[in-house]
Amino acid sequence: MPAYRYEALDAAGRSRFGSLDAPTPRAARDALRAQGLAPVDVTAEPAGRAAAGTRWGRGLPADEVSLVTRQLATLLVSGTPLEQALGAVAQQAEQPRTRQSLERVRAGVVGGQSLAQALAAQPQTYSSLYRGLVAVGGETGQLAAVLARLADYLEARQALKQKIGLALIYPVLVAVIAVAVITALMFYVVPQVVAVFQQSRQALPWLTQALIAFSAFLRASWMIWLAAVVVGTLVLVLGWRREPFRARCQRALLGTPGIGRLLGGLDTARFASTLAILVASGAPLLRALDAASGVLWLVPMRSAALEVAERVRQGVSLSRSLAEAKIFPPLFVHLVASGEASGQLPALLERASAQQEREVERRLAWLTGLIEPVMIVLLGGIVLVLVLAVMLPIVSMNQLIR
Repeated sequence: MPAYRYEALDAAGRSRFGSLDAPTPRAARDALRAQGLAPVDVTAEPAGRAAAGTRWGRGLPADEVSLVTRQLATLLVSGTPLEQALGAVAQQAEQPRTRQSLERVRAGVVGGQSLAQALAAQPQTYSSLYRGLVAVGGETGQLAAVLARLADYLEARQALKQKIGLALIYPVLVAVIAVAVITALMFYVVPQVVAVFQQSRQALPWLTQALIAFSAFLRASWMIWLAAVVVGTLVLVLGWRREPFRARCQRALLGTPGIGRLLGGLDTARFASTLAILVASGAPLLRALDAASGVLWLVPMRSAALEVAERVRQGVSLSRSLAEAKIFPPLFVHLVASGEASGQLPALLERASAQQEREVERRLAWLTGLIEPVMIVLLGGIVLVLVLAVMLPIVSMNQLIR
């Protein structure tokens, strides 16, 4: 259905701007009149912009959503009405897609929808957790506070994601360069050296013979190896879409020393922070557990969280249910138990989330600090073998000449 941008006047004579979906411009004007607005200008959206944010299921970047949420929270806390706050944030948006998204949300609110209902029209941008928190805020009358907590949550997730990305840049870069250098040596340098040694008709050391054989093997079978990598990647991608396969792989990762505790801590931090926001916003614990389970990336932890929710539904305490799952960190379980005993569960959940994030950062620093020297030593060893394989025949030839 086409989208139309409009300018209209309300009963008080104030200008209203936004966009709405309608089959024809006349239908758009009729829809505005039905809302008590007098249409001044109705213009069809360009096809490319009307589809922005929904084409190919593409939404707004996470940093844009975080910024918009923070701006909305600030305006609502200051007492600005929701409709005006949406309009002000839309006018400040630098990206056309962000402005378009906010205008569509504002049009839904003007049309009588709640903010959560207006956000539901763009699920590719506003996740189910985001919409659920907004709905809870609207129901409890704490929308401004919920948006402020949601902005903190999104900013923290974005900062942690950036730290992980920056920590992995160096190891990945070293690995790519190492593979490129070794490939160049095997396919171009070694064959030229072999030609020189073959002309000398001298018995070559076993290390040089092994290098020559390995280089010849790679040059003869590189297409097979490339096809195997492509097929293996395709099988892995297709299998990853199936939850049983993904669950088996993730259980293996959780059992890996170092990596398992890092991934488990990352998911626990996400679970704890989401649960803290929901409980602090007034959501019932069962509803909060169901929503928080949906943000977990690891399938085994998500299944455990759903089992925890089922035990709580049966009357078991949250801390005991988490302990029986035997997958969440003990410190997290103890903090939850303290929160239940003291009646300060949201505060203790936030503390648990912060503690898990610090633990993740510490383990990530340790892991990257371990990977870097290991990769350097491994690359140095490979280069040493290549140099020895090339230099040993040259040294033997010099000794014969003397």
